[in-house]
Amino acid sequence: MGLSITWYMKEFARFAWLRTLLFAKTAPLTIPSYHRGYPVLTGNQCTHQLFCMMACPAPGAIEVVHAGDGWEPKIIIGHCIRCGLCVEACPQGVLSNGRVLESVAMDGSALKWTFLIDIDDKKCMGCGICAVACPVNKEIDAQMAYGGHANTDELLLRVDSGKSRVLHLEKCTGCMTCEVHCPNDAIHVARILEAVQEVQE
Repeated sequence: MGLSITWYMKEFARFAWLRTLLFAKTAPLTIPSYHRGYPVLTGNQCTHQLFCMMACPAPGAIEVVHAGDGWEPKIIIGHCIRCGLCVEACPQGVLSNGRVLESVAMDGSALKWTFLIDIDDKKCMGCGICAVACPVNKEIDAQMAYGGHANTDELLLRVDSGKSRVLHLEKCTGCMTCEVHCPNDAIHVARILEAVQEVQE
């Protein structure tokens, strides 16, 4: 035991070892061109479609907030995992992250959203709150905002035969307003995200 301690003390006392320990240096950090940092603003105008928030897999990593007269995505550094999905999902190119936008343009790829609205007839009581609250319905027929009963079939959804029915699913923006306002938890909106590639001719 004493021999081992003596050997170690002699080894550590060597000048070469001490010099290596005291003056150790690491190579300077160089960030490669393909490195993905946190998303940054490009200066393009945000249209508040919220696709960035829908695509984000990290809870609480991004939110779209008021900025002056418009909207602006805000990245929460402690939650962001730098995946770049928010950058790909934004149709206006409001955010940038590494070479994501460059790669998307080169590949002709994009993220496509589709939405499904599931209404549970057993829970639905036909109150119509979902149809009245729906912002798409309000754009199509202004009287929907005041609890009116529209006669047009161009609405996204409305009450028919005592139950809420989806008329034009393709008009859904995935905002989930109908789901949030339903008092019986009878309606649910599913967001489906898929990668698509434009065919190069």
